[in-house]
Amino acid sequence: MLGTMATVLSATIVNVALPDIMTEFGIRQGQAHWLATGFIAAMTTTMLTTGWLLDHFGLRKTLATAMLLFSAVSMVGGFSPTPETLIAARVAQGAFAGLMQPMAMYLVFRIFPKERRGQAMGIYGMGVILAPALGPVLGGVLVDQLDWRFVMFAPAPVTLFGVFMVWKFLPRPVAPLLSYPFDLKGFLLLALTIVSSLDALNRLQSPAGNLMFIMVGGTVALVALTLFVRRERRTEHPLLQLQLLRRRSFLFANIGAIALGLALFGSTYLIPLFVQTALDFSATDAGLLMLPAGIALGVTFPIAGRMADKRSPRLLITFGMALFAASALLFAMSDISLGFFWLALWTIVGRIGLGFMLPALSTGALNPLEAHELGHGSSTINFTRQLGGAYGINIVALTLEYGDHANGLPTIGAFHTAWWLVAGFVVLAVWPVWRIRD
Repeated sequence: MLGTMATVLSATIVNVALPDIMTEFGIRQGQAHWLATGFIAAMTTTMLTTGWLLDHFGLRKTLATAMLLFSAVSMVGGFSPTPETLIAARVAQGAFAGLMQPMAMYLVFRIFPKERRGQAMGIYGMGVILAPALGPVLGGVLVDQLDWRFVMFAPAPVTLFGVFMVWKFLPRPVAPLLSYPFDLKGFLLLALTIVSSLDALNRLQSPAGNLMFIMVGGTVALVALTLFVRRERRTEHPLLQLQLLRRRSFLFANIGAIALGLALFGSTYLIPLFVQTALDFSATDAGLLMLPAGIALGVTFPIAGRMADKRSPRLLITFGMALFAASALLFAMSDISLGFFWLALWTIVGRIGLGFMLPALSTGALNPLEAHELGHGSSTINFTRQLGGAYGINIVALTLEYGDHANGLPTIGAFHTAWWLVAGFVVLAVWPVWRIRD
């Protein structure tokens, strides 16, 4: 739980600091959003290595090492003298975060029986959700009272304490560890696919003089993706277990996870930027706006988790999607005269929707799997959720960049378009989610 809290804290806390970072380094949103996208892209790429690392080194060594290195690069990011160094530190943070996050879900589903996994995920999620609830608030206070650099330092104490907890409480492996080669070619092809496609999307924000790079990046991404799928189908020990995606419920749950990632990370990126840029909120107020929603999500998680053990996953996920889509539509129809209370209420509605989605998606995807498949299954469902987040943030940033601007900043109309887009993606995901078997 501490490892996941640190990763979510790192993914969300930087959002309220973006305006200050852009001002200090003199960069535009097109470059600044790599602080969020680079983190999630690296996190997405390394997630699929979790299964191999667990088989080779066990949970204890892998998690402790990832936490220790995560703490180190967080400190480096805080002392960054240039935007390039800061972006590199964020990418390194994301890489180690990608190793940590699937391990929690793996542990829950490995230990608890099927009829109690939803409840366990709900309790686990109640603790984890403190990070996105407190992250923007903590980030806003640090930015306004101290300096934006402290948002990079903030997750380090959590993971350092996590290293102590790992060595004290997690058991040493009792079963013999496995030995098989790492799918390095598959990993490099996947990384090339993600980086090339995200770079092409990023350059689309300033297409003048970048058309050749955009075409080359898009082509490289398509070729790399084709080669990756071909390799994963033929190699004996693939990075991505494609045979798991042949199972109906697991496949459709992963499609739903993409929508969840887009909704979670897209809205977490969009809300602070929206209220600070279009509505002139301070960083502290932007963070406080997210606090009630985080508390509501923390209350929702255990309830939704217990329901996931007894109710149809597709009903719970669809209900959550409907709530989140309603929240996005309310933001899309807002204006500058709207008060803090109503914005906080609409954020709460969206977060309650996310709270119903996550436990049900996890049980719907992983309950049909055998025990020996849980390592790769948990890394895959986390991978697809983060993939949705990575492309979701890019699509949101691209929409804002092409929208109307005033004084170099997106207008409220540009934000309205982005909210309509996020709502549309979530609604489209209802069809595959509804086909998950009970």
